[in-house]
Amino acid sequence: MAKSIQDVYTLANGVEIPVMGLGVYKNVDETELETAVTSALEFGYRHIDTAKVYKNEKGVGKAIKKSGVPREDIFVTTKVWNTDQGYEKTLKAFDESLEALDMDYVDLYLIHWPMPGTYVETWKALEKIYEEGRARAIGVSNFNPHHLQDIFNECDIKPMLNQVEYHPHLAQPELKKFCEAHDILLEAWSPLKRGRMFDEPLILSLSEKYGRTPAQIILRWDVQTGVSTIPKSVSRDRVRENGSIFDFTLTEEEVGEITALNRHERVGKDPDKVTLETFGD
Repeated sequence: MAKSIQDVYTLANGVEIPVMGLGVYKNVDETELETAVTSALEFGYRHIDTAKVYKNEKGVGKAIKKSGVPREDIFVTTKVWNTDQGYEKTLKAFDESLEALDMDYVDLYLIHWPMPGTYVETWKALEKIYEEGRARAIGVSNFNPHHLQDIFNECDIKPMLNQVEYHPHLAQPELKKFCEAHDILLEAWSPLKRGRMFDEPLILSLSEKYGRTPAQIILRWDVQTGVSTIPKSVSRDRVRENGSIFDFTLTEEEVGEITALNRHERVGKDPDKVTLETFGD
């Protein structure tokens, strides 16, 4: 059971990833971004999750340097965007991400979405990046079991992590079971359903019981279900609050009750229905 924000999960290749990180989705204001990243590192976070499409890799790299925390102590994730997929284009996009971050390597490189017809070739590029030691681990985002099976069938290395929309209204039990069976860590994006779960009666009841915010209850559920989580915030106080979930424990019954809130309800895109046009690209 995780007792600290710096506690880790161990990926299939032995690389350790913190149980919680900071997401910086759409955070393009340089001042806000720097505040969020430096505050997170000050409060003990050691994982920062960005992506090329967020257009803030450069700012993340600058903020990490400014924090004074050694690079080797920070787990940095970025992702290849949909329009950059394909073998050669992915290799080029990765070089561009490293240049923007001003780093020699990343800790985790992900395929952002399973673009039809290209994600297998994209994965082969990630294998090359991994074998060259420029990414300590590689994985995917928003992949369903059949997408993962395509990679298993065609490639040499299994994804080590699958970052997906995961919250009590989208607990994804089948996907979670599949990933666990193949030693793929599940990681939660939008773990708070963009604030749309804060009036859920069960969450409010547990919030009152433990003297915690609804967000803290949900993030604690993430950790206790064995999922890595990357809540986004630009507020220094909210960053601190989100990370303060390691001094209380939900009961097994409460974890099960929260999981039972699952409605298969998304706030993001359906991975089985995405195309380049889906994202306005």
